[in-house]
Amino acid sequence: MKLCIFEDRKYDNLYPLTLTRTVFELRCGATSLMDKIERSAPNVDVVYFMRDYLVEIFKERYGERCVNDLNTLKDDVLLVNGRLLTKTGDLSLEGDEEVAVKDGDVVYVRAKKGTMEKLLADSLEKTLENLKEELSVKEVDATLIEYPWDLVNNNSKAIVEDFKHIGSGIHGELHPQAVVVGDKENLYIAKTARVHPYTVIDVENGPVIIDEGSIVYPFSRIEGPTYVGKNCWILRGNIREGVSLGPVCRVGGEVEESIIHGYSNKYHTGFLGHSYVGEWVNIGALTTNSDIKNDYTSVKVYIKGEFVDTKTQKVGSFIGDHTKFSIGCLLNTGSHIGVACNLLASGEPLPKYIPSFCWYFRGRFSRGWGFRRTIKSESAMMARRKVEMTEARVKLLRRIYDETKEERETLIRMSRRRVR
Repeated sequence: MKLCIFEDRKYDNLYPLTLTRTVFELRCGATSLMDKIERSAPNVDVVYFMRDYLVEIFKERYGERCVNDLNTLKDDVLLVNGRLLTKTGDLSLEGDEEVAVKDGDVVYVRAKKGTMEKLLADSLEKTLENLKEELSVKEVDATLIEYPWDLVNNNSKAIVEDFKHIGSGIHGELHPQAVVVGDKENLYIAKTARVHPYTVIDVENGPVIIDEGSIVYPFSRIEGPTYVGKNCWILRGNIREGVSLGPVCRVGGEVEESIIHGYSNKYHTGFLGHSYVGEWVNIGALTTNSDIKNDYTSVKVYIKGEFVDTKTQKVGSFIGDHTKFSIGCLLNTGSHIGVACNLLASGEPLPKYIPSFCWYFRGRFSRGWGFRRTIKSESAMMARRKVEMTEARVKLLRRIYDETKEERETLIRMSRRRVR
């Protein structure tokens, strides 16, 4: 039996987050989508299908894996869309052959070896089409992540679901002068985690998970549901409900209903709400985002050349890897900010859409440092966390830099004309 986790063509709906990773590496709750799918179908070999240019960085992150090998699918197989946010009982390796869909998108396919040998084509996309034509198709009530805000909106529920698998328990250090509000059965503190005095952990409305190596410093408050990932620091933070922090984040100020993927800094005072922040992002002191409009109408976000109506009132910012904010930046409601941007406070909200590798200063877009010096700067940041800027990452960033050049140059020319 094989488990196959695949990307479909909607990966670019999730830009800028999926510019540097597969859709199934995105976080929701305490884990990635990939981890949840694998947890739902354990003890089988797994094969992954993704964009070719992500294979090298994927293997660098996770070790040698079976990737993009169609021949491995000549077996009993469960093929699962990597955008699926699974819950307990959503997936089963056993059962009749079938194709499950949600609004026309494949959620999963369960097929026998003989069927796969018969219908296997020269691409996974064609193979899925063959399976839809041959097998029984049923509509299912599943959660497929369509846009970045779907991850944020489902995050609290995902933390609660993940807590069922992690379980409660205070295995690490909870200082006697730290206060837990609510039932301690809703709290998990890992063995090497530490909670300092004069902190408050409120689990009345949902669980709090503090993972290995993390430290909650004095005068912080954490409200559940919240997940604090491995080796994070919370420094005088007001961490409200619905927050997930990936590994090695440094977080202070107020954070609400947001996901920080990992290795990012928001040390200081400032608000982050209803947002998804990538890796290696630095958010300067007093930088704040808006997550609701003054007229309470639904927020629109720029996706693939047009503004998409989120049909929800509270939407923050979606920020690609390696982007930097100076002190005092103001982020507009529903902002889409690309990879490796350098943004300086201008006294007014930043533009709602900023392409990758752009600088923005005094109301103007600019080219900034260019590629080589940007890589040098990012390498220095990563070295502070004892992580190397590898050749695979440089190649990926170079691809993004080249592919976004035309769009970047167009905005630079337009902003120059406005200034004149």
